[in-house]
Amino acid sequence: MRPDTPAENVDHTAEAARLERTAGLYPEDAEALLLRAAAHLELSGDRPTATTLYDRLLSSPDGLENPHLVRALKASNLWEYGHEAEARAIIEGVRGASPKDPAPWVIVAESLESHDELEAAHETFTEAVHRLLTDVEEPPYATHPLLFGRHRVRRMLGKSHDEWDALADSVHSLPITLDELHDPKRVWSLGSENPAELEAEILRLRAELGAYREALSRPFPVAILHWPADELTELLEAYPSLSTEYPSHGEHLASIEHSLRELSSSGTPNLGIVTGTVPSYEAFAASELSSPTDATLLPQYATTLAARGRAVAWPPQSGAACWCGSGRSYGECHGTLTA
Repeated sequence: MRPDTPAENVDHTAEAARLERTAGLYPEDAEALLLRAAAHLELSGDRPTATTLYDRLLSSPDGLENPHLVRALKASNLWEYGHEAEARAIIEGVRGASPKDPAPWVIVAESLESHDELEAAHETFTEAVHRLLTDVEEPPYATHPLLFGRHRVRRMLGKSHDEWDALADSVHSLPITLDELHDPKRVWSLGSENPAELEAEILRLRAELGAYREALSRPFPVAILHWPADELTELLEAYPSLSTEYPSHGEHLASIEHSLRELSSSGTPNLGIVTGTVPSYEAFAASELSSPTDATLLPQYATTLAARGRAVAWPPQSGAACWCGSGRSYGECHGTLTA
């Protein structure tokens, strides 16, 4: 399914089945693919089968990249079809584990919020921002939903603004303020007979829709292909003709950073990096009935890896590890390069 496919035109059951088949072909990407399959099952209304997929992931003998995310999604799904006690127990487990990834926090807090557990949702959002954003100079994009969710719940609870609300305002980029978007009285505007009030509400809803579309676009980034040094050596030994694409590993890394900065400066959103391996690339070439020596396959391979959930967002935060694998922070490594 393309990311711009209208929801009403999607056969969610068929899409889930397709993703499950793809996960069988690419077991290294099974976690990302099966999570998307479970999401389609939830949208189709088949929540019990979605739970089965979450259980399948959690029982994986190879472990998971983000088990807390899977547990959070399972809890949210369970609560939606009547398994409240089990959902609450899982949510408490996720909170107790204190994951470093903001996504599980967002999911469990929003699950509490959607079931009118506003105080518990507020506590969860607040705990998350304290753990993940204390002494952080610039909140990473992935943490913005924590700030926005906390702001929204506080407005519903009638709490006054604090420093975290001010931070949420500072990273909010839409023309309508968070206070307007999260105004508890907005619901009354929908029943108004005043054209001005209705028009104002339509503008607010359009702004919210724009934010949702931006968020939904992020799993499908414009991705640049990165080869670690040992993989690039193996690639060029097997297919020397590709040396025209990759004169040296240093030039390859510099080219990635330069290309991403150019795309960013041109206004291209949602940029990412995917890391290739020679066996994976050879399998992709075979699936395309082509030879790995065909350089035109390289961007297609990058796009395929991104669609399978393998992309890492660029740029990293200045203090985060550099994408190149040097072990240094991005600010000390490729983040210092001049554009």
